[in-house]
Amino acid sequence: MAKRTDIKKVLIIGSGPIVIGQAAEFDYSGSQACKSLREEGLETVLVNSNPATIQTDIDMADTVYTEPLTAELVAQIIEKERPDALLPNLGGQSALNLCSELNQAGVLDKYNVEVIGVQVDAIERGEDRIEFKKTMDSLGIEMARSEVAYTVEEARAIADELGYPVVLRPAFTLGGTGGGFAYSDEELMEIGVNAFNLSPVHQVLIEKSVKGYKEIEFEVMRDSNDHAITICGMENIDPVGVHTGDSCVVAPIMTLSKEDEKMLNDSAIKLIKELKIEGGCNVQFALNPYSSEYYLIEVNPRVSRSSALASKASGYPIARVTAKIAVGMALEEIEIRERFEQVETIIEAELSPSERRVMHLKEYEGHSFEEIAEMMNLTEAAVRMKLSRARKRIRTVYQEQNKKEGGSHDY
Repeated sequence: MAKRTDIKKVLIIGSGPIVIGQAAEFDYSGSQACKSLREEGLETVLVNSNPATIQTDIDMADTVYTEPLTAELVAQIIEKERPDALLPNLGGQSALNLCSELNQAGVLDKYNVEVIGVQVDAIERGEDRIEFKKTMDSLGIEMARSEVAYTVEEARAIADELGYPVVLRPAFTLGGTGGGFAYSDEELMEIGVNAFNLSPVHQVLIEKSVKGYKEIEFEVMRDSNDHAITICGMENIDPVGVHTGDSCVVAPIMTLSKEDEKMLNDSAIKLIKELKIEGGCNVQFALNPYSSEYYLIEVNPRVSRSSALASKASGYPIARVTAKIAVGMALEEIEIRERFEQVETIIEAELSPSERRVMHLKEYEGHSFEEIAEMMNLTEAAVRMKLSRARKRIRTVYQEQNKKEGGSHDY
């Protein structure tokens, strides 16, 4: 399928303030999207509330708006600019939520703006806990036993039926905000009040805990011809129970059998096809460390922060390709030019894709080990991330720690 000729101007929504759970990775994604679309001769309009970003540089897009990311203000921009399409899946959860809000308010229909890169119903099915569960049931993909609640009283009744411990997962929140593990009615009541308040639709999934399982992620890509590929598999060193944004992550997957890795990879491809996501998508699984039993944790129907790690590990420019797919280009039409960062050593420079071992390490600000241990749960707390690349997994750990401490040893 060739690039669409009916799209001339595209509105790109940024991710807003750099906060825990939605950081500078989305500034990178939005910047790459602007460059990618301009390469194809399209006019770009960018809106983001954060002026301290690369994407809000006046030369990054044809028109840049530094305005609050509210439905009212973005509707005014749409009325003025009259874009042909809206690209929301490169601005994190904030952009997806705003896209849904604009759609529900009738703004997109009123000005004949098409959502590209992801279907609006895919956003709903990916984030709405009821619709998500229905979709997974239809595909035969197992999820941990769960029910949706709209009040704390409903949540307590569901938890009593499932048996403690349980996980609370609020719908449409960022970085696991408001979620947590409850081991008793008292803990559920304490977490539940906050969870329901933070979910914009006051919906919380109460799920039987699989804490301690391995957490595995796949970054997958699909085009409008329904061709799908896996960019990278990633393995969280910390088990389920620690937010993936706080866990150390290694790529490629190291400890799974080929059969288990293929099983999860096939499920990820099946998911992106069913949700009809065009571009990058992140899928997370929980795998029993003692068997091949697995459960789906969640699907992010957008370019995620894991995309940055996957891009570095694989050399595949996920954000750039996602933007081109959004305007109708097929995977086989997009030229991939592998881009590496400047390397500091000859060893790193010699790494081939098959030899790369990439590790994502996390940092916390001003906390003791005891405080960090208490913070590491379903709500993200890390403030910085470091990435290291080498031939051996253990070398990446030593290498990154050495850089952090200002050393110059060669590992």
